[in-house]
Amino acid sequence: MNFKRPGLAMQILLGLILGILFGHFFPAWGEAAKPLGDAFIRMIKMIVVPIVFASVILGVAGVGDLKKVGRLGGITLLYFELATTVAIVMGLAAANLFQVGSGMNLETMAKADVSQYTGQAQTFSETLLHIIPTNIFQGAASGDLLQIIFFSLFFGVALASIGQAGKPIVDFMHALSETMFKLTNLIMMAAPVGVFALIAATIGKYGLGVLLPLGKLVLVLYLTMAAFVFVVLGGIAFLAKIPFFKLIRLISEELLLAFSTASSETVLPRIMAKLEEFGCPKAIVSFVVPTGYTFNLDGSSLYQGMAVVFIAQVYGIDLSFMQQASIVLVLMFTSKGMAGVPGVSFVVLAATLSSTGLPVEGLALIAGVDRFMDMGRTAVNVIGNSLAAAVVSRVEGQFDDQAAVGIPPVAVPS
Repeated sequence: MNFKRPGLAMQILLGLILGILFGHFFPAWGEAAKPLGDAFIRMIKMIVVPIVFASVILGVAGVGDLKKVGRLGGITLLYFELATTVAIVMGLAAANLFQVGSGMNLETMAKADVSQYTGQAQTFSETLLHIIPTNIFQGAASGDLLQIIFFSLFFGVALASIGQAGKPIVDFMHALSETMFKLTNLIMMAAPVGVFALIAATIGKYGLGVLLPLGKLVLVLYLTMAAFVFVVLGGIAFLAKIPFFKLIRLISEELLLAFSTASSETVLPRIMAKLEEFGCPKAIVSFVVPTGYTFNLDGSSLYQGMAVVFIAQVYGIDLSFMQQASIVLVLMFTSKGMAGVPGVSFVVLAATLSSTGLPVEGLALIAGVDRFMDMGRTAVNVIGNSLAAAVVSRVEGQFDDQAAVGIPPVAVPS
């Protein structure tokens, strides 16, 4: 009798379930398993910089014309801003409708020291200046995707402008990109173990009981994110004539992995490969997806809008319509360009709370369940960026309907 090894998605799911059980029944050992999960995340992060660097350069060099690059960038950023703004508004609206923070007992809620995050927020001008690297190698060493994208965009434009003389560099970038994608497949063999360790450590440290006093917030967040995905993103896909559910099925393994690890970086290479399979041209995928990782965080934006109102409600602070409108405006800027910063959600929330006069120490109230909410918002971020690449491809008239229609229910790259 031949034993058939389960697919990657099933292996990850088993790792997730076993990690929950292990962390619950053996909390000390669960916490001790964390280095295995950290090792997996570090291996993924190790290849993100060269993948983004090569992909963006190839994407821009593939477009070639500087005017086309500018048009593509304008369409992409406009889409990102509209999508994230809708997400922020939905988060605020859901928090107000369901009164997620009303009636909470502060003494029974999880407490944590978040002082390490509260001093890291940047002003808008500082954020813009930070995008420009003074040393690209330093930016690469720190994993600053914004700086890498900025340099890669200009490098790609310059490379395209020199024509045939740049062909050896283009060929090298193609080889680098293909090598990194192959390396990704090798690293993904460790994904089930990484997921098991990360979940076991989270449950071991906080326990399932931490969800009880904050269960309403977690439940409303997940319901709102589901509404955003199927109503807003699904509606956009319908208008753009994108087969949305086929896209979801195609990236199902990546969604499960992103959810389990609470890291969208773990699926970046595979998402880009599958979007090309879905009918999006390589040049657009190479530009839109890496850029979306810093500018199009739909799940994170929705969560931040809800969390601000939640903290205000817990402290019994009534926010006027104008105050909530100002929160939307603040989040529209503070939520951009912060990918890769440790505790990024706390950084954004700290900046928003400070600017609106709300208690920054309220962040400690949600620290215990932030990991559980991060898993959901990471998956939404991945869906949002995947759809963004398809929509921009459609707007540019380059979406391959034939490729999308011909995709089987689940496609697994070799």
